[in-house]
Amino acid sequence: MHILLADDDEDDRTFFSEAIQELKMNNKLTLFKDGKDLMDYLVHPDIRLPHVLFLDLNMPGKTGIDCLKEIRANIRFKDVSIAIYSTSSSEKDIEDTFIEGANIYIKKPNDFSMLKKVIKEVVNMNWQFHTSGLNIETFFFSI
Repeated sequence: MHILLADDDEDDRTFFSEAIQELKMNNKLTLFKDGKDLMDYLVHPDIRLPHVLFLDLNMPGKTGIDCLKEIRANIRFKDVSIAIYSTSSSEKDIEDTFIEGANIYIKKPNDFSMLKKVIKEVVNMNWQFHTSGLNIETFFFSI
């Protein structure tokens, strides 16, 4: 499984990467420090598309919502599952990302063991359920 994480916070990228390593998941993880780098990567025609994209909302320059809109406007990315991964729990952010086509909204855990649990659950979830018949009640992820 190929996983992408776009997050401007270096510590968050490091913790995410360490959590994946500790879980001993046989996944390829690619990290991006901002939305511009993520979108520059995704436009290359010869890349292997990710299965899951963890997307931070509050990044400088090209924000997570900007990336989400661009990705969902491109038919090439229709099968990419997008998990919004943010410190925000604002109802407006949750509703906006739901409307724009994200598959799930995850509030960043502030504890490493919870982060591992969230990653394991999200990576192993039945994405078909989260890509068809979306509703706002199942959109916000909680353990």
